[in-house]
Amino acid sequence: MKSSFNDTFLRACRKEPTPYVPVWYMRQAGRYQPEYRKIREKYSFFEMNYIPEVCAEVTKLPVDQLGVDAAILFADIVTPLKPIGVDVEIRSGIGPVIANPIRNTADVRRLGELDPVSDIPFITDAVKILANELNVPLIGFAGAPFTLASYMIEGGPSKNYYKTKAMMFTAPETWALLMEKLADMTITYLRAQIAAGAKAVQVFDSWVGAVSEADYREFIFPTMHRIFSSLKDTGVPLIYFGVGTGHLLRVFNELPVDVLGLDWRVTITQARTEYGVDKALQGNLEPALLLAPWETLEKKAKQVLDEGTEQPGYIFNLGHGIFPQCSVETMQKLTALVHSYSRKNGEMIV
Repeated sequence: MKSSFNDTFLRACRKEPTPYVPVWYMRQAGRYQPEYRKIREKYSFFEMNYIPEVCAEVTKLPVDQLGVDAAILFADIVTPLKPIGVDVEIRSGIGPVIANPIRNTADVRRLGELDPVSDIPFITDAVKILANELNVPLIGFAGAPFTLASYMIEGGPSKNYYKTKAMMFTAPETWALLMEKLADMTITYLRAQIAAGAKAVQVFDSWVGAVSEADYREFIFPTMHRIFSSLKDTGVPLIYFGVGTGHLLRVFNELPVDVLGLDWRVTITQARTEYGVDKALQGNLEPALLLAPWETLEKKAKQVLDEGTEQPGYIFNLGHGIFPQCSVETMQKLTALVHSYSRKNGEMIV
């Protein structure tokens, strides 16, 4: 870790005063970068994960290129599934595809336990490299049990999650066992990243917006509460993010997390006033605006910043990830705007 360490992101996570609004982007390492595409020509996605030096290089690239205030480990949410017995591959244009989907209790019982030392040394080694070389915090991450279960049960991406919900409703004991196993794996995975040097962790619950608040409380909330409670003793900021989860914000706010990520469907003001969120917030520029004329993007970004800075504890991000059609130049310009617009003439943002 360099001597001139920028902890602005960590301070915002804890709702402490900051000189400006910190910014990082989901999927900030990816196909919109020519350098990434060049590396990708040499390696498959999992190969990029399995070689710590390559993983670290890809993770650092947007920090150096964009000037963001945090790095996020380059990996996929399904990375820890292979070691526990899930036959998963990432197919271009599709996403994770599971060859042995979960169908019953016996399938769940066959799942193994994650051993960080023997199963994911490439992840912890990459984190150690990054912790030593970055001048900004590294965010470790994991997929949330519901989202991972949706892939494991459906066999891949789904538009309706019928099979997943069917298991929830018709085989609650099997569902509970699957949630327990995935929670154990998630806790172990995140603790290993933290021990290796991650300064914060984010749990991605990308598809949990498909369930109602009542079903979330019954079938998912206990698992998420257990995960975050189990990580509290690490002392690192805990972040939770889902897509299309505005209706779940009230229950999210009851979780022992430090930061809630918002997508673009709910404004920051709505989250705070209508849904009563009192956590630090992260988000939530509409990603499609990255393809709009600069004047439009600038106006919308300033609106998000104005809302975000009305209360302490705010991190600028997108409402979802950067997509391949974006340009590096736009992301550089947006990052500079966030920093300059939020500086408030040198005063600390409180």
